[in-house]
Amino acid sequence: MKVSMRYASRSALMDISGGAKLLQMAPNLARQQVSFDGALNRPLEFREAISALHDIVINDLRFEPRDKSAYQQWLVVQREQERTIRQAAMQQKRDEIAAGKVAKPDSDLKTAHASALKRYWSARKTLDRRLRKENKALWRRLMPYDPVITVADDVVFFECFSVDQSSYGCLTVDRGDGFGESGQTQFGTTNVDYSWDLYDSFQSLRTYRQTRFQIDPSAFEVTTSGGGEEHREEKIDLPDGWLRGFVKLQSAMGMPMRRVSLPTATMYSLLAFLKRNKAKTSPRAIRFELADGQVPRLTLEPWEQSIEATGSTYHGPPTEAIRVWGRRRLLTLSRLLPLAEGFDVYLLGTGLPSFWVARLGPMRLTLGLSGWTTNDWSAGTAIDMLMPQQKPDPADVASIAECLSSRRQGRLEELADRVRIAPDVAASALNELALRGQAVFDLHGGVYRWRSVLPMALSDKEMGPPHPEQQASTILLKQGKVLLKEAIAGPRGGVILTGEVESTPCEVLMDADGMIRRGKCLCSWHRKAGIRNGPCRHLQALRSQHRHSEQRSGSC
Repeated sequence: MKVSMRYASRSALMDISGGAKLLQMAPNLARQQVSFDGALNRPLEFREAISALHDIVINDLRFEPRDKSAYQQWLVVQREQERTIRQAAMQQKRDEIAAGKVAKPDSDLKTAHASALKRYWSARKTLDRRLRKENKALWRRLMPYDPVITVADDVVFFECFSVDQSSYGCLTVDRGDGFGESGQTQFGTTNVDYSWDLYDSFQSLRTYRQTRFQIDPSAFEVTTSGGGEEHREEKIDLPDGWLRGFVKLQSAMGMPMRRVSLPTATMYSLLAFLKRNKAKTSPRAIRFELADGQVPRLTLEPWEQSIEATGSTYHGPPTEAIRVWGRRRLLTLSRLLPLAEGFDVYLLGTGLPSFWVARLGPMRLTLGLSGWTTNDWSAGTAIDMLMPQQKPDPADVASIAECLSSRRQGRLEELADRVRIAPDVAASALNELALRGQAVFDLHGGVYRWRSVLPMALSDKEMGPPHPEQQASTILLKQGKVLLKEAIAGPRGGVILTGEVESTPCEVLMDADGMIRRGKCLCSWHRKAGIRNGPCRHLQALRSQHRHSEQRSGSC
């Protein structure tokens, strides 16, 4: 998909009077006018959180096999040479230590180290500039889409999506405590010019000098005829599935989840163990063992290393152990540990997406992870198929959109009450808005927010065709190949459906909201991954048949 970006200048950190700094973000002129100007009250927390957000963007852990035969031959020779050199160097150092000839690091060594660091950062900046100028395609593989910034009445939040389409990041800053008073504010959503130079500028933020954060309002007033720098225009070709993954994420964030609070010490133990150890055999999951009123326990497989979240208590319905994969992506949260007050983990179920929220006072960084690293949001994870499949009425979607866009935010019950529709209908309409890129769910606040990821709502063309399993379930229903035998109440709420689809026996557990929580089927799709990649066509068809039966009985 082609997306137009137009900027009047570059985002940069500039000096202003009195030794203060101005972090000026250049907005996308091809979108609605958005402006904000306020002092950063917590520059240290902002520096670390925005840097972690940057790490999420460039994160790409996809496996790409290569032909390593020539390398392996070279490696054998190289290892032998290194072994000989290392043994000689170690023996020489042992002799020097025994003779008392080892000197402490002097100023020359420290100067050489500082000089090497300076050369490294200079080379990285040079590479960044050359890629932007000479190879846009390669640059956009590192930074597919400039960050999305939304200015709301109570928060300012920054969103991004990783290159490998498996990680979502959102930094939310409360306007009351995170920023000082803002003189120029215009609500809305825009993109901001981003570069590695700007990332390096973030590292210079300090608590001992004032820093103002500004989404430049004057950029919309610049004219090319005034002799200033001409607008810089760019046509971005977003990678296939990147945009679909970005918005499908909202389907997962709006689903009912189990919340687990983790103290910072527990998170430190988890990340430290993952940093020091690398699993060589399967399984490679984090297993959450939760019981109401008990301390949550995290077990790292395959070592069976248990970490108890001492100081925290889980409150919720009893559940079997929940396992999540792709845990090395959590290392992007490492730099937040010294500043974090605690972490909240939101779990959908085994092998399903999880969300990790770092609390930093007036700021919160949300890291959303797909089921596992190679199971990206757009291709592998068909998480939206777990949701009820009835299409909301366009009139209800329009009413919810009008209400949410005017209020900027709202809880599900409040929005449903204002437009006078049932909560389940409102939830379906909000899910549709999220899939069109017009709404986002705030996990910490528990509210839906109006946010347009693009200047226009996404159409079916941008979203791509329905999932093959979803299309097949519709065909089976029309062909009359679905036999619903029994529908009984579940032990913990919801309903258990049993029946046959295409003469294949199957069983599905739905909760009160019509969401599939568990299933049994003999087909190859279900045997391979269960419902982690989305329920199979048979389970979906059985659920649809049950819904149609309820509608017919209700009409009678």
